Amino acid sequence: QVQLVESGGGLVQAGGSLRLSCAASGIMVSINAMGWYRQAPGKQRELVARITSGGSSTYADSVKGRFTISRDNAKNTVYLQMNSLKPEDTAVYRCNGGYGLYSWGKGTLVTVSS
Repeated sequence: QVQLVESGGGLVQAGGSLRLSCAASGIMVSINAMGWYRQAPGKQRELVARITSGGSSTYADSVKGRFTISRDNAKNTVYLQMNSLKPEDTAVYRCNGGYGLYSWGKGTLVTVSS
């Protein structure tokens, strides 16, 4: 079964940075599209970044230029580097396949204070 475990969240001041990690098992990130999603309280889940098996990346307009998705195939891990964080980035962040087809894990909470 696919298991995706997110880590790296925390409390950070506006303008700060965090790097989230997604350790995958039961799926090879090297041959699957992978994505990062976030969900704020009372809001619908949204895709913030996707990386394809070919290495192409796409981003939500709200994070473009600030976030970078990457992967380490040897570690079977996907990362999300988040820079210039804003309070509106506060959410639970989860990873999944690039099209959200797998079961959702616990996620990791990112809280950005002003």
